[in-house]
Amino acid sequence: MTLLRWLDLAVLFVKELLLSAWQTAWLILSPRRDWRPAIVAVPLDVTSDAGITLLADMVTLTPGTTSVHVSEDRSTLYVHVMNSAGPEETAEAIKTGFETKIRKVLP
Repeated sequence: MTLLRWLDLAVLFVKELLLSAWQTAWLILSPRRDWRPAIVAVPLDVTSDAGITLLADMVTLTPGTTSVHVSEDRSTLYVHVMNSAGPEETAEAIKTGFETKIRKVLP
């Protein structure tokens, strides 16, 4: 069962990687350059060092996003987003996507 959860996380990561690569390329090549960069605070439910590290790494490896900082109390991950729909929407997308899957494989 654990192997299936890791596979599910890997499939999500590849899907997000491809989608983000396409969106980032489109944004860069677009003549309008209608960018909405933001630093977004993502409240963390994952608690282990391994879980936080995996989440931060997956966010950073996804084009258009970079993990910037983890708060001292390890309750918030700060993420730079190249093109944000809004801070709440961006944080929610990270939480319902990567973080939910990571919590199934790591505490």
